[in-house]
Amino acid sequence: MSEPQDDKPLFRESYDARGIARITLDRPEVHNAFNDRLIADLTATLHGIDGDETVRAVVLAAEGRSFSAGGDLKWMRATADYTAEENLRDAEALAELMRALNDLGKPTLALVQGPAYGGGVGLLACCDLVVAVETASFALSEVRLGLIPAAISPYVVAAIGARAARRYFLTGERFSAEEAHRIGLVHKVVAPDRLEDAAHRLLDELLAGGSQAQCEAKRMIFDVANAPADAALRRETAERIARIRASDEGREGLNAFLEKRKPTWTR
Repeated sequence: MSEPQDDKPLFRESYDARGIARITLDRPEVHNAFNDRLIADLTATLHGIDGDETVRAVVLAAEGRSFSAGGDLKWMRATADYTAEENLRDAEALAELMRALNDLGKPTLALVQGPAYGGGVGLLACCDLVVAVETASFALSEVRLGLIPAAISPYVVAAIGARAARRYFLTGERFSAEEAHRIGLVHKVVAPDRLEDAAHRLLDELLAGGSQAQCEAKRMIFDVANAPADAALRRETAERIARIRASDEGREGLNAFLEKRKPTWTR
């Protein structure tokens, strides 16, 4: 089941010559809230980007006053009449969106120009870098609707830690960009007129790295984050660096450093 839809795209895509893919949520009239079609379309787009070797990094942004208000009210009302099986499929679709963004084999940068609530916070937690304007606000307000932030919880807890999650999952209260920065959800807070400048600087930093190395580094973070530093992990990390050193990208990067020139991927 799903609510009736028109054919208006719910987000915009653009790609530049440097390999930057920009996805802009475009439902400002409902504060860029999620519905089933946005979830399905955005997931499909992320799957396509993941397999596109011409894309070096992904920017996630939003149109209008809000980054994302979480679940669309019409969609949420419709789910109240779903069967248990339909509700499960619906929840699994949202979980797959979060997984696709979190596991994307490209660096991801979220630009938060306004409030981010519920699932919007989930999107941020799944991105590698997050820059927010100082006027943005955040909330995990599901409990105030008698719900829980289930699909986004693995990523939000990984971003802000269990201690902060125990406060904000349970109270549902709003918190500021400064607090979001303090607890680790946001990496940088800027004035509203400096958001794009901050994005450009971070993208320059990202494009200085090798794309294969960044993909492997991201996977390594997930694998070692909660693993014991035992002999098996030491062996695994040694094998990883040995493999990347022998790769074409690894050899080019090392040779460029020794020859005091820029590697080919920065040209």
